[in-house]
Amino acid sequence: MEEMVEQIELLLEQHDEKQLREYLNNLNISDVEQLIGELPEHGPLFIETLSLNRAVNVFRILDFPAQERIFKKLSGQRVAGIINELPPDDRTAFFSELHGDAVKTLILHLSPQDRKETLSLLGYKEDSVGRLMTPDYIAIKKTWTVERVLSHIRQYGKDSETIDVIYVIDSNGELLDDIRIREILLVSPETKISTLMDSRLISLNVNDPQQEAINIFRMNNRVALPVTDDENILLGIVTVDDILWIANEEYTEDIQKIGGTEALDEPYLDINLFRLVKKRVGWLVILFLGEMLTATAMTFFGDEIARWVVLAYFLPLIISSGGNSGSQASTLIIQAMALGELTVADWWRVMRREIISGLMLGITLGLIGFLRITIWSMFSSIYGSDWLLVAITVGFALVGVVLWGSLAGSMLPLVLKKLGADPAASSAPFVATLVDVTGLIIYFSIALSIMPH
Repeated sequence: MEEMVEQIELLLEQHDEKQLREYLNNLNISDVEQLIGELPEHGPLFIETLSLNRAVNVFRILDFPAQERIFKKLSGQRVAGIINELPPDDRTAFFSELHGDAVKTLILHLSPQDRKETLSLLGYKEDSVGRLMTPDYIAIKKTWTVERVLSHIRQYGKDSETIDVIYVIDSNGELLDDIRIREILLVSPETKISTLMDSRLISLNVNDPQQEAINIFRMNNRVALPVTDDENILLGIVTVDDILWIANEEYTEDIQKIGGTEALDEPYLDINLFRLVKKRVGWLVILFLGEMLTATAMTFFGDEIARWVVLAYFLPLIISSGGNSGSQASTLIIQAMALGELTVADWWRVMRREIISGLMLGITLGLIGFLRITIWSMFSSIYGSDWLLVAITVGFALVGVVLWGSLAGSMLPLVLKKLGADPAASSAPFVATLVDVTGLIIYFSIALSIMPH
């Protein structure tokens, strides 16, 4: 990369446009993308200099901040060329990130047909399959012969996003079946398409959530899936490259939310510092207010703490154990839901497993806590004459708090999902805060039952 950067800088200094064009056009698309990352101020020049086809292929793999920055400095002719040559799904993804006025301006550069496609795609919800689909596919009729299909592919295949799968429709545009290209290539030219149909069709609804599409792709090993409306009319296709991109974005958002922050819509190093603080401060304030309840709970048990000061020594131990078990359970459940391994309907199975596992984990930590106090008391009088009662209190408290943490952490994502909210919003810090407060109540309630008055 250093060698490429040096060569480019030399050509820029020499103002040698011809050699710069030749050099850029001979590089891999990914190399040009890296060059734009290394020399962002020259990004617009690189896109202007490249041949149109290569410029489009470079532009489509850039992240949105780079796309927007470059687009503002391109000539009108290059803007028109790129947005007309971009695949419809990539074009829609780009437009959906822009502000309304910018979309109106750019859309004027589209041809009438491309304008119709883009506006149609933009009419679907932001997180729907409709935003991912492209209308570039090969559709055939079941009455056609293989020979006619191959002729059709030769004529229109270059405009299709993929020809791995061919879609069979009726005269009304209703989807009947999908056929892999290998099945067509392995039979005689006179074979009727109807004889190749098996009606084992998997399709997406245009209004389906993108998360559902990710799960369907994962389970069915497809490179593309057809998209239909409620009347089963074929509208377009979604390809696996778009699904992989969305899956990566979903995973990134969930990880950020699990960490207790709003999802970032730009790379970490590109986002404005004040916007970064704004996205983090909301959750921190909520969590801070939640933790204030911990102080309230401690005030409520102030007399007990004053009477049994030794119990205060174990407050961090109790609180952190409950928070940790809750965070573990929450993360596991959110991941399982994202992978389609469980749904809200599985809540009872989840609860049963977490009751059993929470008890096992709690008993394990409770025994360790009990033994720690017991063994320590053999060599020290720090826990006083009631050390055995302290050990029993801490042991039982750990069982109760870890069990409660596991239940709270596992159930919160399911409850949020049932309410229509994002399960990732039950982030690990939120669960930990909840368990901190309730853990104190469990701890001192057990202490009131066991410790002498």
